[in-house]
Amino acid sequence: QVHLVESGGGLVQAGGSLRLSCVASVITINNSPLRWFRQAPGKEREFVAGISRNIGLTSVSDSVMGRFTISTDNAKNTVYLQMNNLKPEDTAVYYCNAGGWTVTEPGDYWGQGTQVTVSS
Repeated sequence: QVHLVESGGGLVQAGGSLRLSCVASVITINNSPLRWFRQAPGKEREFVAGISRNIGLTSVSDSVMGRFTISTDNAKNTVYLQMNNLKPEDTAVYYCNAGGWTVTEPGDYWGQGTQVTVSS
């Protein structure tokens, strides 16, 4: 069974930065794309960023392009989301996701989520 554990969320002022981490517990996750999604209150969960280590492909949503970067440390089975120039509209619960085959479509495995709050 795959376990995904996120960390790094918190409260930050607009313009600030945070780095989220997600550790995957199963070695087979090495073959899966890894992704970040987020869900703001009253809104549907949305794709933020994804990475396929097998083919070196990354994708980020238009709303965070130029501000957020996704990366991995394969030796640590960890995926990161570096978030810079944060805006109040980035406030959401951020979820790590794994499984599946594409960079942007969610797989079956989810973390518990980490809250990011950006104050204006």
